[in-house]
Amino acid sequence: MKQTSTFLLLFLVIFSLSTPLFSQITSGIITYEGMRKLDPSQIKVVINGDVVQPGSPDAPPDLPDVVNFSQQLVFDKQAAKEIRENSGPVIRRFEGGPGGPASRETIKVEPPFTENTYVDLGNQKYIRILEIKKDAQVQKYRSEETYKKTQGWQETGKTKKIAGYTCKKATCPWKGETYTIWYTTDLPFTYSPINGLAPEKGVVLEIEGTGEAFKASKVENKQIPESELSFSADAHVISADQYEDVRNKAMADFRQKMFSGGLPGGN
Repeated sequence: MKQTSTFLLLFLVIFSLSTPLFSQITSGIITYEGMRKLDPSQIKVVINGDVVQPGSPDAPPDLPDVVNFSQQLVFDKQAAKEIRENSGPVIRRFEGGPGGPASRETIKVEPPFTENTYVDLGNQKYIRILEIKKDAQVQKYRSEETYKKTQGWQETGKTKKIAGYTCKKATCPWKGETYTIWYTTDLPFTYSPINGLAPEKGVVLEIEGTGEAFKASKVENKQIPESELSFSADAHVISADQYEDVRNKAMADFRQKMFSGGLPGGN
């Protein structure tokens, strides 16, 4: 009887040590490293007051074609918030003669609006809040979008570890190409940094297409204050299409001001 009790106790100790601690996470932070290709139509090159098309002989040879950034998902049991860093627009100013730019300067500028994305994990929907500063007033807009249904999801049967989590590999057609997705079922919710490319159950820790990619570098177990995941309730509720229209107009106004001399680096 003593041997049996000792064996049971030893088994319970070994079992508890072999159980992944991260399966107990109910709140914390996932840190992603992201990449997105730049749209050439959104790049404006001005040299000595003249507009130059990217890729032309007069354009600087080292214009970036991708933007790299960090993105965090701060989450608890029912809600989450996406926080993106290093994603703001920049001005790269070149000055010099026909022989090439003699000097250059990179200026980071802040647009006159802020944008935050929250995630209702329980009801599986994204909530976007846009605040536009105009003179002394702030206009607030809110749009909600449920998780898009994934079409053509294919499991591959392959696995690998990402940020300490065992992930399954899948592929899925998206935007005219095939994306590669790695996801884990060891976190207690479903989420993808790209709406429309989430598994039926699980959290995407790596996803890659030719034009964009995300990979989790760290998953932290951390207590998150409820206030960090709450958002303004007085925002004007609009549709997803209306939200894009308002955002695009604010960005267009910002670009016009940026290149007409209203911001540092403008001409």
